[in-house]
Amino acid sequence: MELDPARCYRALTARDARFDGRFFVGVRTTGIYCRPICPARTPMLRNITFYPSAAAAADAGLRPCRRCRPETSPGTPAWQGTSATVTRGLRLVADGALDESSVDDLAGRLGIGERHLRRLFLEHLGASPVSVAQTRRLHFAKKLIDETALPMTRVAIAAGYQSVRRFNTAILEAYGVSPSKLRRASASVRASPSSVDPAGDGAITLRLSYRAPIAFEALLAFLARRAIPGVESVDGGVYRRSLELDGQSFRIEVQTGRTPGAVLLRVPADQAGKLARIVDIVRGVFDLDADPAAISDVLDRDALLSPMLAATPGLRVPGAADPHELAVRAILGQQISVAGARTLASRLVVRFGRALPDIDPDGALTHTFPSARSLADADVASIGLTTKRAQAIRAVSRAIADQHVVLTPGSAPESAREALLAIPGIGRWTADYIAMRALREPDAFPSGDLVLRRAASTTRVALRERELSALAENWRPWRAYAVIALWNSAS
Repeated sequence: MELDPARCYRALTARDARFDGRFFVGVRTTGIYCRPICPARTPMLRNITFYPSAAAAADAGLRPCRRCRPETSPGTPAWQGTSATVTRGLRLVADGALDESSVDDLAGRLGIGERHLRRLFLEHLGASPVSVAQTRRLHFAKKLIDETALPMTRVAIAAGYQSVRRFNTAILEAYGVSPSKLRRASASVRASPSSVDPAGDGAITLRLSYRAPIAFEALLAFLARRAIPGVESVDGGVYRRSLELDGQSFRIEVQTGRTPGAVLLRVPADQAGKLARIVDIVRGVFDLDADPAAISDVLDRDALLSPMLAATPGLRVPGAADPHELAVRAILGQQISVAGARTLASRLVVRFGRALPDIDPDGALTHTFPSARSLADADVASIGLTTKRAQAIRAVSRAIADQHVVLTPGSAPESAREALLAIPGIGRWTADYIAMRALREPDAFPSGDLVLRRAASTTRVALRERELSALAENWRPWRAYAVIALWNSAS
């Protein structure tokens, strides 16, 4: 990916936070790479090389700066390059796709050849898939060293290293000191308000960065209206929900940080081995990798959307913690109100969900959402569903359980949409809604939605679907964000 040195240097000189994570600064005289907001004295342009990703800087033999901490910069935004394949590949890498599998396996999941995948990564990120995965592991390990008191063995496992020896070697090569010495040197960072566990219950607290602005209140309001009782709760500006990973049930908690630019995630200490997966889930639910500047550059040109964006800057598309849960919820919500779908989802959870142990002192979280396998042959009609809707829930659950439908972020949205539409009871609205929230597809657009057609109309008559589709062509590739803006304006 080509970077304009003059523009990058202006951003570096101004310490412009809007460019944080968009590029990294390699300083040849010191041998380190930094974020564009690094507080260190700005080097002269002739001593600088700009890189499109941290992995590209690492490939050039540079070490990460211990002052500005590149591992805490916002994630690589979806606009990075124009390749949807690279975007999906990055999501799979973030989910640990290369921790135990090969680049060839990753290419297969993306439906392309290994050589083509390497070429795309080099073109858009300046580094190979393996380098991107290695840098991700290194940065996540450094974050855990700085912000937690986890034993180094658990840090290595959580970051995706296959052995403690590899972990020790990677830290030594990148930072010049052992992990334990690095932690001692970072004691002041760990003692900062952002990393202390305020409840004192031993939970792990991590800062998850984002690009400002973020409409956090609007995000919470969206999630609160759809929160499934017993599974999710939004109270006092804090989002809580239950999760089940690898057969273990637990609770997570997300709230705004004490400093701008990050939210705080709290996870039970005994779930340290799943931290990377949990962080990716939360980043998806709150759309923390979005680039509001790039989105506004497109949507602000539209006279209809511009005032909506101005009223709520930093809109995000709420994701899904559990793609299967989102798919079932989408079917429950067909042609009924949000509140009605919430009631049906609550009945489903009580009837078929797994009861939690006493992990929630407030009693708000009582169950995990039923798994795809548990609903594949369940009598879901018993909660008050029509026969067709119950059949659709069983069918989509069976398809997900058998991996005939793959809804993990990074899956090709076109293939997932086709597979969903092949299931009786799932139409275009449902498939597009699932793509928008479960697959994190930024251009997904449920054009048949009646609320959208009314909100986009300048008269009292709702637009026809083809009229809305034609209007939305100007909103590509961020049509999902236009959906949220229109829904918010309608509500």
